[in-house]
Amino acid sequence: MFTNVKKKAGIIAAAALFSSATFAAEELNLYNWVDYTPDDLIAQFETETGIKVNLDTYDSNETLLAKLKSGATGYDIVVPSQNFVTIMISEGMLEKANIKGMSNYKNVDKRWQSPPWDPTQEYTIPYQMGTTSFSINMDGYDGPANSLKEFFEPNDSVSGKIQVFRTPDEVIPLALMYLGHEQCNENPKDMKEVQALLLKQKPHVKVYNSETMVANLASGEIMVSSQWDGYSMKTRLRDGVTQLKYVHPKEGIIGWFDSLVIPKGAPNKANAEKFMNFMMDAKNGASISNFNRYASPLDATAIAAFIDPELGKAPEINIDSSVPVHFSETCSGKSIKLYDRVWTKVLL
Repeated sequence: MFTNVKKKAGIIAAAALFSSATFAAEELNLYNWVDYTPDDLIAQFETETGIKVNLDTYDSNETLLAKLKSGATGYDIVVPSQNFVTIMISEGMLEKANIKGMSNYKNVDKRWQSPPWDPTQEYTIPYQMGTTSFSINMDGYDGPANSLKEFFEPNDSVSGKIQVFRTPDEVIPLALMYLGHEQCNENPKDMKEVQALLLKQKPHVKVYNSETMVANLASGEIMVSSQWDGYSMKTRLRDGVTQLKYVHPKEGIIGWFDSLVIPKGAPNKANAEKFMNFMMDAKNGASISNFNRYASPLDATAIAAFIDPELGKAPEINIDSSVPVHFSETCSGKSIKLYDRVWTKVLL
């Protein structure tokens, strides 16, 4: 999910993070998506617990997975999406924790207790959930803004002003949906069609980047951008791109669910468990959604007194029942190789 355009206080370089094998007992090394961690909530956690939080950031699930596989063992909490949680569990990359025994676990919406990607709820606690699509600055745009065609086969009004996520996991599922092909596709013929579509789109694309949507949309350099629903809402409300529309394509939209997990060998596991419980507090969980503008996976009644009512009526989050929502799955090795092969050719 489904990202930090500004440097946050407390971010430390990875080189510094891993320069010593010894970590202070009262530290927590958090690796999260860019612009996804409320500063005031981190400050509150530090004040309440005396635990210093060191924040490092990434821009995609692929970056996170590659970092952990490379042997980066200094992190205590990371935040993968559901399809990457499955990979990490199957490859023994995560620590178990007594999630159901945590005092604030009662606040998790029952729909998201023991989810399919963690059926025993031994590894994950929910963080945020949302969708992946694209946004259009409607000021000067000529089109209905209701189809993936407008992203993959754009008209002249936005040609050269399109920003596309730089990772295949965010883009190829939408292309498959537009072409009417199944997800986690292992059919070379289907993937050749995806490749042809993306290469046809490429001349209209200004940049492939997962981090600069706000600045580019605000400056007018970009009119159409890959987006997540909450990030689009923040861009519209916080950053002043008032005519920004988050598109719910008639062909369908991609759903995602991000969780907090503890990597294998985390140096401060006890502190990570405290952080997990802290984030499931009703007020704190609502604060995360108020900051990120994504839907909360906590119980609606529990967070009702703390959640911003604006979220309940936000057009980005409220999807018409006619729009199919497909949650990203963990694809086979064969399909991943095909995706990577296509994406490499697109970025050449």
